[in-house]
Amino acid sequence: MPLRYLWALPVTLLGLACVPLAVVTGGRVRVERGALEVYGGFARFVLRRCLVIEASALCLGHVILGQDRDALDHARDHEHVHVRQCERWGPLFVPAYFLASYLAWRRGDHFYFDNRFEREAYGLDRKKFSRGR
Repeated sequence: MPLRYLWALPVTLLGLACVPLAVVTGGRVRVERGALEVYGGFARFVLRRCLVIEASALCLGHVILGQDRDALDHARDHEHVHVRQCERWGPLFVPAYFLASYLAWRRGDHFYFDNRFEREAYGLDRKKFSRGR
C-alpha cells in the first residue's frame, strides 16, 4: 500500500501545492477513501478558470480538487478511478493523460470524452459508447 502512494507522489505533489492556497482563500480539506479532497477557494478558481474546460473536480494523484463539497460528493467515484490510474501510472500519469487526449483529438474524437482515462473513469466501453456518429 505505501508503494502506491510513493509511486504516485510526483503527481500528488502537484495537488498538494494547491492545498495551502485553497485553505487561505476559504477552502476546506477532508480525507475520503485515502485521498485528500480540497474544495472551495483557490481550488474552485483553478477548476473554473485555469483549465481548457470548466471542471467540477480534478484528480492529481492522491489529491482531488473540487469546486465545492457537493461537486466532490457527486464526482467521487469518477475521481477515485483516476486515483487508481495514477497509482498504476505513477509519474507517467500526467503525460500519458495528455497524450491520450491528443491522440483522441488527432483521430477526430473528443479530446476529453474519448480520452482512454476518462472513458475508464466514466465506465464506458468504446464499443458501446456512441455520441451519435
